[in-house]
Amino acid sequence: MKGESIRITGIVQGVGFRPCVWRLAHELGLVGQIGNDSDGVLISIWGSQQARDDLLQALEKAPPALAIIENIIRRPLDSAAEIPADFCIIESHMSKGCTGVAADAATCPDCLAEVLDPANRRYRYAFTNCTHCGPRLSIIKTIPYDRSHTSMAAFPICTQCQAEYDDPVDRRFHAQPNACPDCGPQLWLEDSAGHRLPENKNSDVIEMAADLIRAGHIVAIKGIGGIHLACDAGNEVTVASLRQRKHRDYKALALMARDLDMVKGYAELSESEAALLSDGAAPIVVLNTGTQTLAASVAPGQNSLGFMLPYTPLHHLLMQHLPRPIVLTSGNLSDEPQTIDNQAARLKLQQIADYYLLHDREIVNRLDDSVLRIVDDQPRMLRRARGYAPQPIRLPAGFATDINILAMGAELKNSFCLLQQGRVLLSQHIGDLEDAQRYQDYQHNVQLYRQLFDFTPAVIAVDQHPDYLSTQFGRALATEKNLPLIEVQHHHAHIAACMIEHNLPLNTDKVLGVVLDGLGYGDDGTLWGGEFLLADYQHCARLAHFQAVPLLGGAQASREPWRNTLAHLMNSLGWESVLKDYADLQIIRFLMDKPLATLQTMADKGLNSPPASSAGRLFDAVAAALGLCRESISFEGQAAIELEALAAHEFEQQAEYAYGFAQQNDVLNWTPLWSALLNDLATGITVAKIAARFHHGIAAAVATTARRLCQQHKIQTVVLSGGVFQNRLLLERSSQLLRQQNFQVLSASAIPANDGGISLGQAVIAQASS
Repeated sequence: MKGESIRITGIVQGVGFRPCVWRLAHELGLVGQIGNDSDGVLISIWGSQQARDDLLQALEKAPPALAIIENIIRRPLDSAAEIPADFCIIESHMSKGCTGVAADAATCPDCLAEVLDPANRRYRYAFTNCTHCGPRLSIIKTIPYDRSHTSMAAFPICTQCQAEYDDPVDRRFHAQPNACPDCGPQLWLEDSAGHRLPENKNSDVIEMAADLIRAGHIVAIKGIGGIHLACDAGNEVTVASLRQRKHRDYKALALMARDLDMVKGYAELSESEAALLSDGAAPIVVLNTGTQTLAASVAPGQNSLGFMLPYTPLHHLLMQHLPRPIVLTSGNLSDEPQTIDNQAARLKLQQIADYYLLHDREIVNRLDDSVLRIVDDQPRMLRRARGYAPQPIRLPAGFATDINILAMGAELKNSFCLLQQGRVLLSQHIGDLEDAQRYQDYQHNVQLYRQLFDFTPAVIAVDQHPDYLSTQFGRALATEKNLPLIEVQHHHAHIAACMIEHNLPLNTDKVLGVVLDGLGYGDDGTLWGGEFLLADYQHCARLAHFQAVPLLGGAQASREPWRNTLAHLMNSLGWESVLKDYADLQIIRFLMDKPLATLQTMADKGLNSPPASSAGRLFDAVAAALGLCRESISFEGQAAIELEALAAHEFEQQAEYAYGFAQQNDVLNWTPLWSALLNDLATGITVAKIAARFHHGIAAAVATTARRLCQQHKIQTVVLSGGVFQNRLLLERSSQLLRQQNFQVLSASAIPANDGGISLGQAVIAQASS
């Protein structure tokens, strides 16, 4: 009988991997042993070649739910080795950090069945979990991943749970968060004064919370990665009150539905969208609105709704008692990070929540809900957090495996990245680092990831922008540790992240990267954001770009769209000409009330008005011209989101009316666009048609310019990236036009196209440059 040693690496610990192998080995008549060590899982196994092959094929085809197999190495065992009589699980031997931490996962069908079974000891227990589901990253404090190093250390395990934990054939074998009503975390309900509500004879605190939601109250609910605010999504008075209390004026509120059937009443739902909603990561999925309506204040100015399904026993039990969807939005004031601590929730949410459904399991690491949307028939990650982080991403061929690189990410929508052993570990969404609490979270998570993955950086990679807090933190760390610091151009990083996702090898041919976003620091020290770049992993050269337009008031232009309208009109047509021909237009009358002489001087002399080739500000300018968010926005991207929603009504009918552009010396000039847009406004064309024509015009400009540059530089592959390409209409139309010309079109899917994917690009560019 021949034997072999099988080394398996990846997310293979704490996810039911050893019991799975144990069962397969017994089914196939194999003998040997399996154990965890610092490098993953090590199997010593004897049996026929066919049986051994069958074991590995079964593992690769259907691994445990949370497992991710990265690599399998097989070596023959010494024929003189003693052959055991059976197959067994041996004690772990750990000498350093764990090999991986699984992402938090939605309640599995087996656990849900137990929670809903009156005869089961875990009936209606809100913290039921096993190796296939439940908290992971949200509860871990340090390595190794043992109960004593998680927030479950506060709950001594009972005899029955310990027996499950010790049983190799039980799905709770070595499930660190394993618990039951006798030994695990507990829920309670309290009012805004901090007084606990006694349970009714006929209902528990979850049902009582549901009753309060139905009655029009706002309830703060502590979940798995943070505290949410919940209310009846069909009650306009309550939803409007939530917005007013939370100071969240317009940004769409997330929704939770009991099941897919409940979602279908309020949103259009394709098979792929239903599959995304039902996935173990349980993300928020952005869907087109359906025929049934909810409160108007749920998503004002938008034609989509963000739905998720229950992903913990608590949420499943809550939704059983509710007849329609609920708002389930982050428990915070607008622009602050989600609250995770009970006492902090009582203090920060006291003017928002009427009641609190809390528990005594500490949330160690904040995890926002992940957000996806199906665009161009592919799932597109908008925010990568709970359910996905910190899943590893394998690097394509050619990348070295012996250099550890820490990439610090961007300023907005921050994530950071560890490059290690031929893979990258992209952190969960941290958010905007301008907020002090988020910046503290950022620093905490960088240190945590370094511990969890036994990671010592050899190189630090940062964005070129000198004022980014992430750049400053990275520079300080490099100085402290005496490490090389590599500055990476913002838009090059966008392109490289997409190239990695599509598995382009290190020595790949150059691509044309089209990056449309808000702002990024350019190689020439100016602000870029509408770029056509010749790139591979090592190099990046600017071939063409949108015309630079002054940001009147600097950062203020990002918050007040009218400033961009004015700057574009001054830059393209000249204000005197606009005033002569279009003085009666509403947008022109609006702008005439602004301090035009001062603003013109600022633009002419560059006073707090840096030039920027920003696609994002162009979208803001057009939105304001059409009456959307004209004075100000309440969240990043609001004007562009509402412009896309407006255009959707007329998009299919307006392709032949696409606005044009001019080009000189590889600069895209928007004078024809603004001339046509103002003329359409003056002749009474509806704003929906104008918005659609604008989208078609930008897509045509992208495709036309890309075709010319690809032909000129003999390129076949076009990469579309940057936050502006999260616009469904723009991405689908641009991709369609390019594919019609037989170009290979790559765009972000599993990694956000916005700045949430920047750190991945930074890491691989630094690796390629080292």
